[in-house]
Amino acid sequence: MPVEFVGMISTHDVSETRPATGPVVDVDYTRRFAQAHERAGFDRILIAQSSGSPDPNQVAAFAAAHTERLGLLVAHRPGFLAPTVAARTFATLDQFSGGRVAVHVITGGHDAEQRRDGDYLSKDERYARTDDYLTVVKKAWTEEAPFDHEGPYYRLADFRSDVRPVQEPRIPLYFGGSSEAAYRVGGKHADTFALWGEPLAETAEQIARVRAAAAAAGRTDVPGISVSFRPILARTDEEAWERAHRILNTIEQRGSTLGWRRGAALNGADATPQNVGSQRLLAAAAKGDRHDRALWTATARATGAGGNSTALVGSPETVAQALLDYVDIGATTLLIRGYDPLDDALDYGRELLPLVRQEVAHRDAAAARAAADAAPATVAPATVGAR
Repeated sequence: MPVEFVGMISTHDVSETRPATGPVVDVDYTRRFAQAHERAGFDRILIAQSSGSPDPNQVAAFAAAHTERLGLLVAHRPGFLAPTVAARTFATLDQFSGGRVAVHVITGGHDAEQRRDGDYLSKDERYARTDDYLTVVKKAWTEEAPFDHEGPYYRLADFRSDVRPVQEPRIPLYFGGSSEAAYRVGGKHADTFALWGEPLAETAEQIARVRAAAAAAGRTDVPGISVSFRPILARTDEEAWERAHRILNTIEQRGSTLGWRRGAALNGADATPQNVGSQRLLAAAAKGDRHDRALWTATARATGAGGNSTALVGSPETVAQALLDYVDIGATTLLIRGYDPLDDALDYGRELLPLVRQEVAHRDAAAARAAADAAPATVAPATVGAR
């Protein structure tokens, strides 16, 4: 089946290697950034969320108004809106965008970040709340008749939403996390489970855990798997590695002033991240900088693994093959973003996405031919009275 490509936009020009320019909400840049992903052929764009960032729902609505087909993956933290309000908000956006919305559920992996918005629950309590929250949201999108709900965190009576999603049976749910609680709740609810880019063996182990959690929740379907990377491309592998080390040098020189250091600074500059996903990336980096075909973990180490921060380095052909390695072990979605965010998105569209899609299509066609060849021949029934 075709692989899905997801990019990521922000509302101003900034990255680990680029100082922020323009206002926090740069209307022209946001428009150009979204349109660049559409021109590049991405299927969706992720709009991230933090305690200090612009509201992702409004950013998504703006992006939808200035694109025609691009899907919108809206990051959402359960617990700050009532689940019924969130359900109506996303259903309304799905209506205005023509059925282009998906929701990326982020339960929250850092206590201090959650407390900035007034959330003082423990991590385990947050995941329990997310489970209850998503149960309500999914029913709000799909139940025709009014319903009651009485769970550990939410109670409601006689609820029915007048606004329903365009998409049937409901808006897709993506879910991020790498802890046992994340596997359990995401395995129960997620249409696509999102992982950060680890070495192939570790990624395969996580995929197995997600699938086991889905089975334990009584699901008969298998969640899709998203894996995210920061591709660093150049004409040749050698030139790509030269570029990669320039990027790393810039990250290391600017690290103490960048926003992704704020979380670590709360508990000391060398504090271990609370979220398991970052811990796993740093553990992979501790084993070595280079893994498998093209995975590079030095950028994760340099940033404290503050987000999807592992790179794939090489020529477009090398990186395409590296991405296909993850498709081979079960990835259905590839989330990629660059250090030169807008220009890299355009480069990916010209040089990387077509290579991966062409090979996936070739494999699908070969599998279809093989299945047809293996099917038993159909014998036409004899005609009664034939001579």
